[in-house]
Amino acid sequence: MRQSATIHPTAHVDDHAEIGDGTQVWINVQIREGARIGRNCILSKDVYIDHSVRVGDRCKIQNSVSVYHGVTLEDEVFVGPNVCFTNDRVPRANNPSWKVTPTLVRRGASIGANATVVCGVIIGEYAMVAAGSVVTRDVGAYALVMGNPARQVGRVNAAGEKVSES
Repeated sequence: MRQSATIHPTAHVDDHAEIGDGTQVWINVQIREGARIGRNCILSKDVYIDHSVRVGDRCKIQNSVSVYHGVTLEDEVFVGPNVCFTNDRVPRANNPSWKVTPTLVRRGASIGANATVVCGVIIGEYAMVAAGSVVTRDVGAYALVMGNPARQVGRVNAAGEKVSES
């Protein structure tokens, strides 16, 4: 499932990762074992996709984003540069009882540059997370959130245009 994907020579794609047709994998991208990347995606410079991550079709993940184990991106998700996903509610260097806390980003959602998404949340369909926001709780479908912690300030349509204030 990589015949028609474009993979830059500096990228490291594990033999047990799946890359969909038409997907573009750019400079210094790392995709680990068991990851599944959909069709017609763009993974920009320095993106890291951890093991077993799921990325839907037509997603765009911009420079320097790490998508850790436990994160699922549905179809048509946009992730801006330097977005940080976490996957551990109680991070410790050595924790024998460590377990992943899953995060789900639903179809068409958009996460702005330098946002942090704390694990265990669901970002709803076509929601928009403003740049620099810290998402600590679920974001509803079509919600526009911003700030630290992120709070809903309005609603957007599927094209990302603001349609109302909160």
